[in-house]
Amino acid sequence: MTEEHGTSTRSADSRPEPRPPSMADALVPIIALAVLIAGSLALFGLDALDGPLQVALILCCAIVTLILFKNGYRWDHVEEASRGALSSITSALFILLAVGALIGTWNLSGTIPTLVYYGIQILSPGYFYVAAALVCGIIAMSIGSSWTTAGTIGVGLVGIAGLLGVSTAICAGAVISGAYLGDKLSPLSETTVLTAQMVKVDLYTHIKNQAWTSLPAFAIACIVFAILGVAGPAVSPTPGEEVELAGLNGVFWINPLNLLPLVLLIVLSVRKWPPYLALLTASLFAAIMAPFTQHDALTAFVAGFDGSTNPVISALQAGWKAMANGFEASTGVADIDRLVSRGGMDSMLLTIWLIIGAVTFGALLEKFGLINRIIDPLIAAAKTRGRLFLTVFATCFGLNVVAGDQYIALVLPSRIYRTVFIQRRIAPPNLSRLCADSATVTSPLIPWNSCGAFMGAVLGVATLSYLPFAVFCYASPILSVIYGFTGFKVKTLSTDEAEALEASA
Repeated sequence: MTEEHGTSTRSADSRPEPRPPSMADALVPIIALAVLIAGSLALFGLDALDGPLQVALILCCAIVTLILFKNGYRWDHVEEASRGALSSITSALFILLAVGALIGTWNLSGTIPTLVYYGIQILSPGYFYVAAALVCGIIAMSIGSSWTTAGTIGVGLVGIAGLLGVSTAICAGAVISGAYLGDKLSPLSETTVLTAQMVKVDLYTHIKNQAWTSLPAFAIACIVFAILGVAGPAVSPTPGEEVELAGLNGVFWINPLNLLPLVLLIVLSVRKWPPYLALLTASLFAAIMAPFTQHDALTAFVAGFDGSTNPVISALQAGWKAMANGFEASTGVADIDRLVSRGGMDSMLLTIWLIIGAVTFGALLEKFGLINRIIDPLIAAAKTRGRLFLTVFATCFGLNVVAGDQYIALVLPSRIYRTVFIQRRIAPPNLSRLCADSATVTSPLIPWNSCGAFMGAVLGVATLSYLPFAVFCYASPILSVIYGFTGFKVKTLSTDEAEALEASA
């Protein structure tokens, strides 16, 4: 028995090492992804996000697995890489579920209807898009989260856009532009902190350096939104403002107290609570507040699913149901019903399915060297500074497309290109700015990326619909690459500085 066991062990240990991937191995999954995604969009249009796109990503994972088997890897290698991919997005998945719950309870408690009610009275279609971008930029800079900003203030602003008759797609683009400006320039943002850490740059040096592309890009976005507000798509016919306001005020008790959940969320975010806990706490607070501030709306909601007549049980059922399945109302005004009948954790399940498929596919490509097989020749071909900047952008954006996750698109290039930048005497803050402009900011432009899927889900506007109007998200990387070609605001290193950085790497 012992001899047999020993023979078995030697046999297992003597297995040949897996072969490194060829260029064909690296290109086949990319081509498969392009073909399957294009096919799903051609067959189903924007409805592809309701399942077909997810199936395409899972099939791509299977294709990578077959390539890995061909190269000598075993299933347990694939399993290990997949587990790592799923563990890396645990936080994002819980945030998604918490945002779903928050949208449901904030409608139940009247928080979102109150934001919309006051917003309709304050905002005018002529400057609506610019105001939306500015408001989201300020909020995101204060709390350090583009996701939280879009999932709270952004939801309200898109709702107001629908009631005012202005374009919800342009509004979503303005919300995302502002949210990502604030996220990039906030010291509370986890992606901003991560970028500085990965490139080994002081956080505030990184933020100051980012401002040279972020602020001009946001100014360009605001100019575009101002033009669209005046000369953009015609306002669609909607019920009169007085009907909309009367409809909201007839169903919900509109008063400033309804904004307390928003205030709580801002306070918790500023105090650096984990986003998931901050969102869930604000959601629970809204559910607890609803029986006292929105008794009629809550009673009608509970009656809709045969709730108990006991007021305590009814309140418990309403809050629980809103967190799980979202809030529903029947006001008689179609636009208002569409605005408030939203949310719930289950509304995020399609998005979670999309993210799991995309991130697993990206992790398999990274873990087994298929991405590096493509990137290494690109680095060798980037002979000039401008071409190097363009290559970093292409890598970050390409990883957002292929890997489906902004963290992979941010971390990998930061690690890969840091040494290259130092060897070419280009200061690391240039790389941290370029990676943030190319990875963080472009992530919401891709429907199957975790950020694009999230924004489309919470704002209720398809990613491909708002994509042309998320002006900041492509103005920022364009400026960053132009700086690389022109040398504007590109700090160089002396020989001594470069040697010191190489020694510390």
